[in-house]
Amino acid sequence: MHKKGILVTVLIILTLSLTTVIFAGCSVRAQVEAKTKVKMGAADFIDKKVEIKKGEAITLVNAVPSTHYISNGTWDNGKAKPMSEPNAPTLSAVAVSGTGSITVGPFNQAGEFKYYCTIHPNMNLTVVVK
Repeated sequence: MHKKGILVTVLIILTLSLTTVIFAGCSVRAQVEAKTKVKMGAADFIDKKVEIKKGEAITLVNAVPSTHYISNGTWDNGKAKPMSEPNAPTLSAVAVSGTGSITVGPFNQAGEFKYYCTIHPNMNLTVVVK
């Protein structure tokens, strides 16, 4: 019986520790998400260029009910140009619908990174990381 009591105590401590770590991680992520928000309109990025610091993330937010599919790359003269940029957080037609949002990052390297909506011509975003 004594071993069973010790096992239960250890499991409770592990569960509480894991819960604390999970909530702490969620809290930090929420702080990162809130730092830089990039608004999207019906068919464009309202904020077309943003500057952030290394280690930060951005949150893409639909300002109006719309659907976007965000990928690495850009539109160039009406032609979609998918890209794979070293050190850029990778997105491959990630859906943002309704008035939803997604977090991209963190961006851990300095540089200029391009994202675009695959279904809205010339909907481009540049993220400058310093």
